[in-house]
Amino acid sequence: MNIVVDSAVANDEAIRIEARCTAPGAHCPVCGDWSSRVHASYLRSSADHPAPGGNPSCGCVSDASSARTRTCPRRTFIEQAPGLTRRHSRTTERLRSTMDTLTLALAGRAGARIAAHIGIATNRNTLLRRVMDLPDPAPTEPRSIGVDDFALHGGHVYDTVITDAVTHRVLDLLPERDAATSAPWLAAHSKIEAICRDRANANVEAADAAASQAQQVADCFHLRQNIANSVKRTVTGHRS
Repeated sequence: MNIVVDSAVANDEAIRIEARCTAPGAHCPVCGDWSSRVHASYLRSSADHPAPGGNPSCGCVSDASSARTRTCPRRTFIEQAPGLTRRHSRTTERLRSTMDTLTLALAGRAGARIAAHIGIATNRNTLLRRVMDLPDPAPTEPRSIGVDDFALHGGHVYDTVITDAVTHRVLDLLPERDAATSAPWLAAHSKIEAICRDRANANVEAADAAASQAQQVADCFHLRQNIANSVKRTVTGHRS
């Protein structure tokens, strides 16, 4: 990282670290060409992890605005410090990573409470926006899946949700809850070995038609429901 620290000042409120980039130039984010023509510079503030004791830290980096040639549509751009800053961000990369981890584990409100406890100034809406900006995880070929109804409007509109039975991640949402919609999805994933489903006829038909190699099992809720219904019928039959 081409960063040199010029000064560090600490007081009762915060720790302020001033640094500057020392790279002779930067790559244009549009065309990728290297540019060493400095157009201007400014002081950029980025919040960092709180220091021991709970005092917030602020890193001020002097970024240069580089000029491009006339052949590129981008006339000027701001150089970035890899691993430290990114465009339109007012936090360092490591603070951003911590906030993402908090939100993924605790969601917005609880994540904001823990963040305030450890000295990170943020709110639930900012944390949720961080999660929305994260890239989707790379898709994997599932071996065991769960198939169930997904209510868009309870009692009126239902879709089909397909989840990974191992990681519990949502794999897909299908627009209907019939066999004609589920069967093409199952046929496109031929490595499925087990399907955990409810007792709906549509799911049975789709699994029989498009995933005959997979073993069909009932989910925990319906197993308990089957046992409860059997016990009820037995008790009712011997009630007299």
